[in-house]
Amino acid sequence: MQRALLLHQTSIGKKAIVAVTGVVMFGFLVGHMAGNFQVLIFPLEKINEYAAFLKHTPSLLWGTRTVLLLSVIAHIYYSMVLASEASDARPRAYAKRVNNATNLAALSMRLSGPTIALFIVYHLLHLTFGFMPKAAGAFSETDVFANLTNSFQVWWLALIYIVAQLMLGLHLFHGAWSFFQTLGLNHPRYNAFRRYFAVGITALIVGGNIAIPTTILAKKLFADSAAIEGDAVDADADGEPSAAPDTEGE
Repeated sequence: MQRALLLHQTSIGKKAIVAVTGVVMFGFLVGHMAGNFQVLIFPLEKINEYAAFLKHTPSLLWGTRTVLLLSVIAHIYYSMVLASEASDARPRAYAKRVNNATNLAALSMRLSGPTIALFIVYHLLHLTFGFMPKAAGAFSETDVFANLTNSFQVWWLALIYIVAQLMLGLHLFHGAWSFFQTLGLNHPRYNAFRRYFAVGITALIVGGNIAIPTTILAKKLFADSAAIEGDAVDADADGEPSAAPDTEGE
């Protein structure tokens, strides 16, 4: 019992907590992406019905939010503790560092972590609490489809989400790679699988999330372009000079 209580004080215990909370967040991200992806493949009623179901199932909604919030807090706290301990263990930098793809993702954690935390706050304010920018129109408590489409038709709002997802991708890749290392599966026999898994799960989540704003924005731009071309054709037709009268034989 004593050993279990002190597990969180050991380095491997802290890494295990970071790994387990990371798995919880991975699962949430997959579900969250799948839920929002309905805006692209189903009629507008589908995602609105999905949102209404969640609101009318408070045990599921708030249970998920509670587990997710505790996981995020623990993940951030123990990640910061581990980073501090690693820095204290090596006060002097390496004389030479070779940066491969995995190392670059690891180095980006100090940037991607705080960026993602700030984005979560922004995302909650934007699409949960309804602080919609004026350019996106009014927030609707029941029309999730309109909230998403009106927001992502504004290019700079779509860009914020796209950049945030790219940062999330770096974080997820390193997290998925490190998860197996925490389990002790750091061996040439498993490393190819680790890489394929890290790339695959990252591409699924980030690709799905980026597809939502890019598709909505692209549809808006194509519609605007078609409208402009249509107006130009109408203007040419209205301004086309009528045929000169035939005066032969007069």
